[in-house]
Amino acid sequence: MEERPYRSASGAPIALRRRQHSASCREVAVRCPRLQLRSLSAATSAVWLAAYGLFVLSQNSMVLSAAIFITLIGLIIYLHFVKIDQESLLVIGSLGIQVTSSYASGKESTTFIEMSQVRDVVINEAIHMQKVIYYLCILLQDPGDPQGVSEVVPLFQSSKPRLDCLIEVYKSCQEILEQRKTAPQSS
Repeated sequence: MEERPYRSASGAPIALRRRQHSASCREVAVRCPRLQLRSLSAATSAVWLAAYGLFVLSQNSMVLSAAIFITLIGLIIYLHFVKIDQESLLVIGSLGIQVTSSYASGKESTTFIEMSQVRDVVINEAIHMQKVIYYLCILLQDPGDPQGVSEVVPLFQSSKPRLDCLIEVYKSCQEILEQRKTAPQSS
């Protein structure tokens, strides 16, 4: 297993981990920075200090109870539904592509796309906030039109790796897709 440091589109450090299970099976994972205790403590302290200030002005203890309750519920929602620690892509030439997102709470979300539905994996570009950003996506084959694309599935939406990292993932995917395209012709 090989791990290399990269940067996200926002400049945050990320790590790309590549593993080759076999000639037609590769796994690529992008690890995002872990939740920092310092930022979590700062946000919690700010909310609780504001609540204490309101408590001093209003003399109502419900303000403090509500602030604690809202902070804890907000933290649970953030860790379970928003903060993604790792996004991985498992490409198996004979089966398909599995996309997995691992959340900070330990929850995992997995999507599997059959190889017969995959038309191609491409790097696309978009303009976002006066910047050009690049993203990797899977083009799904249109069942009615063999030359058409029915859907575009973007990858690594949370980590948003820069182009140099996306090129590494793209090359790994294309090697397996090329093997799949040449395999039926040789047999």
